[in-house]
Amino acid sequence: MPLKNKSKWREGRAAYAMILPAVLIIAAVALWPLLRSFWISLFDLRLNDPTRNAIHYSYSLNVEQYADRFPGLLRAVKREAGNAGDGGASGLSAIQKKLEEVGQGLEEDPAFRERLAQVNGLLDAFSPVPQELRFIPVDNAKSEQLKAELQEIRKELAGLKAGGSLERPDEVIGLTSALLDTFQAPNFVGLSHYKELMSGGRLWESLSNTLLFTVFAVALEMLFGLLIALLLNRTFRGRGLVRAAVLIPWATPTAVSAMIWHYLYDGQNGIVAKLLYEAGLISDMGTLLSSGSRVMGSVIMADVWKTAPFVALLLLAGLQNIPSSLYEAAWVDGGGRWKQFVHVTVPLLKPAFFVALMFRTLDAFRVFDLIYVLTGGGPANSTESVSIYAYKTMFSELDFGKGSALSVIVFVCVLLISMAYVKWLGADVVGRRAG
Repeated sequence: MPLKNKSKWREGRAAYAMILPAVLIIAAVALWPLLRSFWISLFDLRLNDPTRNAIHYSYSLNVEQYADRFPGLLRAVKREAGNAGDGGASGLSAIQKKLEEVGQGLEEDPAFRERLAQVNGLLDAFSPVPQELRFIPVDNAKSEQLKAELQEIRKELAGLKAGGSLERPDEVIGLTSALLDTFQAPNFVGLSHYKELMSGGRLWESLSNTLLFTVFAVALEMLFGLLIALLLNRTFRGRGLVRAAVLIPWATPTAVSAMIWHYLYDGQNGIVAKLLYEAGLISDMGTLLSSGSRVMGSVIMADVWKTAPFVALLLLAGLQNIPSSLYEAAWVDGGGRWKQFVHVTVPLLKPAFFVALMFRTLDAFRVFDLIYVLTGGGPANSTESVSIYAYKTMFSELDFGKGSALSVIVFVCVLLISMAYVKWLGADVVGRRAG
């Protein structure tokens, strides 16, 4: 190998070795949770549903519930058969026989008989049943067959109830339904969550709210951030104090600033609401947090107040990297303030501007805490972002499958926005120049 190529190979290997820790950290912190979220989104996982509160790849049976419910159902049916008249006795006897066949179909498996004996022994001794003993796998075909038989039994019991042949119809029908619930069906649904979300209107409404917030908030933040940066870049007395004061909104925690603005928008004592009402801009002080057409504007105003200083800080760093000699040369050539801004400041500030624009767009698109504290996504979901929708689905409704699907959708949207910025706006900022 030539010396020059060998040297390049060593440099390349050293470069890969230096970035390897970062790649591993990114994979552990970002990639693995994403893959896990996508995997969970393929299942109907609901923590508020005992039959779907865990991932089931195949049918299983809750042996503890079966040991408690099956004998009770069998006794109840026998009692009803003994008390029934000639019209219902034959039907109940047939139902009793079918139930016994269901039990025999399960207990013909030696593993199930052994597990059932263990669970019955613990229940008889009033001891808790360990989690590892509660569930036992059952063949899918057999489970479907037994469930179909139990559903037919429930249907026949409902018919006997309608005919008045049962003394305690709700008890036997309820026990049959409870016995059906002991079967844990596999909850793999594939891409059904994504299809359901795409076909529903709430996802698109939350996406439109998120895009509306992102476009207007980022546009105003870039505008005010640029004006603040141009002001702070000038030399004046007390500039250091002003720079420190400007950063206070950005340094304030988002939840705290949201609460501050909530008090300012309050319909009874809010200062901002009072000023806007006296100026004739609103007809009622309470509309800033209750009217769907104005709440989004209130949220955007709060976000601009908090985040414009961050944009100003980034743009100020870009302004201070522009050599003053360029302004002097432009002044000598007869360029006024406006021409200096257009022909010197704007082109040289472009990299910092695009970096700030990209960061703020990505941050605004996944907005959560500001809206959650300020409006909770209301009223009537008029300010509900995709992140708020995912949070409500996952932690309020406890639908982890659909919530994980929403999380993946948020990631895909952020990825597409990043790719668009890198390709069309910031290719010469975040990557190497084309051509």
